[in-house]
Amino acid sequence: MRIGDAFRFSLGALSSQHQRTGLTALGIAVGIATVVILTALGAGLRRFVLAEFTQFGTNVVMVTPGKTETLGFSPAIIGTVRPLTVEDAAAIARLPGVVAAMPVVMGNAEVEWGARRRRVSVYGVGPDMPEIWRFETGSGSFLPREDAATARPLAVLGHTALRELLEPGEDPLGATIRVGGYRFRVVGALREKGQFLGFDLDDAVFVPVARALEMFDREGVMEVDVLAPEGSRTDAIEADVHRLLVERHGREDFTITSQAAMLEVLASVLSIVTFAVGALGGISLVVGGVGILTIMTIAVRERTREIGLLKALGATRRSIVAIFLGEAAALAGLGGLGGLAAGHGLALLAGALVPALPVRPEALHALVAEGSAVAIGLAAGVVPAIRAASLPPVDALRAE
Repeated sequence: MRIGDAFRFSLGALSSQHQRTGLTALGIAVGIATVVILTALGAGLRRFVLAEFTQFGTNVVMVTPGKTETLGFSPAIIGTVRPLTVEDAAAIARLPGVVAAMPVVMGNAEVEWGARRRRVSVYGVGPDMPEIWRFETGSGSFLPREDAATARPLAVLGHTALRELLEPGEDPLGATIRVGGYRFRVVGALREKGQFLGFDLDDAVFVPVARALEMFDREGVMEVDVLAPEGSRTDAIEADVHRLLVERHGREDFTITSQAAMLEVLASVLSIVTFAVGALGGISLVVGGVGILTIMTIAVRERTREIGLLKALGATRRSIVAIFLGEAAALAGLGGLGGLAAGHGLALLAGALVPALPVRPEALHALVAEGSAVAIGLAAGVVPAIRAASLPPVDALRAE
């Protein structure tokens, strides 16, 4: 039997049982659509998280108090025996290859502007914050470069804090505000930065780190952010920072984490998540394959006389196997194409409903899903096809 004849024979058999064919293909379509949607969501989540972290650059090294390897977490919030200090940050800034180093203290306090009040995040930072964290000054200037011990009570407002505290047309520069009960003079306002994992980075006030230490009654800073040259590896700087702090503290009571290393870990974890959700969707494909196996087994029983007639006319075992495998593959392939269309449409709909999450179906995942569907269809059709090819012609012709 020629390939074209076998192909037309398979399509004719499928079209003659259109309801059964449609329901079987629907099982595969649901599985494919599930795989496409879940992998699109996983890939979208991966892109979203990586974009959130890379908005601060990839050449930042973070030094936190406490040795994570032994304690299991960074005890920056509750303090350590030897905390990181502003002087540690200044010493790190003098290391060769370091562009800037900034001590950071974070907290929450109420801001008073005349009769208006708002609770915001308060960041105690240094003058290099815009360069290290990639913020832009919208009006005025950022905190001046001063000695930490004598830093003046100056403040810079984030975009959201400025919008919520000021009346339209009011000039913030030079105004006096209260932050956590302390008086500060506003010297600048930042451009809008956006959100980080759901937190509004603009609903904040930035003050000198020494003033923040006093405000929150802390002995040491919560972290030191070190900026390496753009595009360079941070290994050498990490080694220099490690050596310097061991000399200053007498032991390793700190943790050094590079932005690049953190992004690599995040990327690998999120890739595993994407694979895992795709594998969960693959369970639906297996269920669809069981449906094909059931339908093909029933088809062999119903078409026994037809098989006997084909063999009596000279059809070989290989031809019979090819016919039934072709039907199984066609069922899976047609169902897969429908699932791809449905999954793609639903993924685009999800992206439109949640614009913040970059849901976008990926061609590779779609091709793998379609190939898997056809492979599962072929695997499900093997046993019924071999059984059909093994029927003796005479017995098959006598079947009712």
